[in-house]
Amino acid sequence: MHDALPVALILLGSAVAVVVLFRRLHMPPILGYLLVGAAIGPGALDIVAATEDKRYLAEFGVVFLMFSVGLEFSLPQLMAMRRLVFGFGGSQVVLTVVLATAVAVAAGQSWQAGLIVGGVLAMSSTAIISKTLSEKAQLHTPSGRQIMGALLFQDLAVIPCWS
Repeated sequence: MHDALPVALILLGSAVAVVVLFRRLHMPPILGYLLVGAAIGPGALDIVAATEDKRYLAEFGVVFLMFSVGLEFSLPQLMAMRRLVFGFGGSQVVLTVVLATAVAVAAGQSWQAGLIVGGVLAMSSTAIISKTLSEKAQLHTPSGRQIMGALLFQDLAVIPCWS
């Protein structure tokens, strides 16, 4: 991973610049992070090309993201929220996948395509939403707990797919 330092510096420098700009515009900094990732990646400006080395760097990012989410919640909290996580969160994921599959089949696509699209649509960004709820002091409200229950189930649902 000999070229990881320049990539990390490009990402960090771009992110800092965009966050400063977004704060001045009174917009959420997380949108700046998303914009930087989309703009400098291989799908747009290609400043950071898609290589095997970059893939490993991205995997570290995912690990750090999961670690930061893990810092927010403990196993006792998860067990206390199990009805929200597995009931509400599970039904949200299943309902989204079933609806997307039905729409795909009705549109003449395969059920497998619908399953994939439904799985993608069922996922949200726990980091973005939990940060937003926290900033608005809604994390510990009843609706905030429901949202976090669904997000935690989504995070748990990804584990079998990623391993």
